[in-house]
Amino acid sequence: MEMKMSVENAAQGLRSERFVFVIKWAASAIQILGYTATGFGWTPWNLYLFLVGVFGWMMVGVLWNDKALILVHIVALGAMLAGMSSS
Repeated sequence: MEMKMSVENAAQGLRSERFVFVIKWAASAIQILGYTATGFGWTPWNLYLFLVGVFGWMMVGVLWNDKALILVHIVALGAMLAGMSSS
């Protein structure tokens, strides 16, 4: 019984690590596309890409309980949304 619980906990941990791994790399790739869109002047696509990337990294911060990651990305998300709504 105890061994079964341990195996289930290990499997849950791997799923969580895998989930975070996918979010991190997807958010990073999307933010790189945002930088590319900015370089080519593809507005507003660059902003949409940045929003998705910033939100993805904020979720990583939440899953890791990393307050620095959460803070940086909440501020970035707020600034982007404020800027987008004022223009």
